[in-house]
Amino acid sequence: MERAAATLFADVGVTLDPDDVTPLVAFRRAQAEGSLWVAIEPAGAVAGFARVVRSRAVPRAHLAELDVHPDHGRRGLGAALVEAVCAWAVEAGLDAVTLTTFRSVPWNAPWYGRLGFAEIPEHELDAELRSVLRTEAERGLDPSQRVAMSRLLR
Repeated sequence: MERAAATLFADVGVTLDPDDVTPLVAFRRAQAEGSLWVAIEPAGAVAGFARVVRSRAVPRAHLAELDVHPDHGRRGLGAALVEAVCAWAVEAGLDAVTLTTFRSVPWNAPWYGRLGFAEIPEHELDAELRSVLRTEAERGLDPSQRVAMSRLLR
């Protein structure tokens, strides 16, 4: 799923390492913690997923990953997954959902903006979000193209 979704980025000039995928242990942990949402197509195959990591320092969730298989794109699955994550976060008493994404890719920051997320100015980033962005840079993602965003829930 991750590799298939990553192929879309080549069309906008972003090269992603096809071997940079989430380890299975992260999915198992998220499933055990109740922080993994999966969209299933009518035939029973996985069409998309959202994985969240809860902040240790502040009352928020971080959308660590959202992927929809290209065969199922542009049908509202991604938005439904984001809304499910936000509803869960509200129920859990959290104040916000954050994420990091590509600033200019149409189905990244601009799309999240339409879902109620706003860019967090660099001077307002806390240690956790700075660490996420730093780790992304170490994985080869261009920091000048990345942005942290937040959707306030209260």
